[in-house]
Amino acid sequence: MRVCVVAVGRMKERGLREVVDDYLGRIRRHVPCDEIEVREGKNEQDAIRAAIPSGALVVALEIGGREYDSVGFARQLERWGSTGKGVVAFLIGGADGIPAAISKAATERMSLGRMTLAHRIARIVLLEQIYRATTILRGEPYHR
Repeated sequence: MRVCVVAVGRMKERGLREVVDDYLGRIRRHVPCDEIEVREGKNEQDAIRAAIPSGALVVALEIGGREYDSVGFARQLERWGSTGKGVVAFLIGGADGIPAAISKAATERMSLGRMTLAHRIARIVLLEQIYRATTILRGEPYHR
């Protein structure tokens, strides 16, 4: 399995960037994981499409998407990762969310909860949950 997080906007805040990099490093101990930042603006839709790896199962993060608990997410991530080319791409939109055409074309829609999160915070929450999922699947004690 390979994971790719495609996020609109740059993580500029130093402290938040450090948290993102920490979780990316942790995830990469278990599975390959890429983070691709795309510029917000008029070509955003094309940039997101171009950033999605070929053959990836695409999961759009949206408020109306399916919610999981951590163990359920781990099991679902494992299922997603065992399909097709084994690449799972998570999409995080910018201030206006994920463009409708991209959302409609996504394989799955997932929610991190019913509250609206700033995209910077959503990225951190997603990465922490991906790391937690990989530890659950490996039987490691991180998830207690």
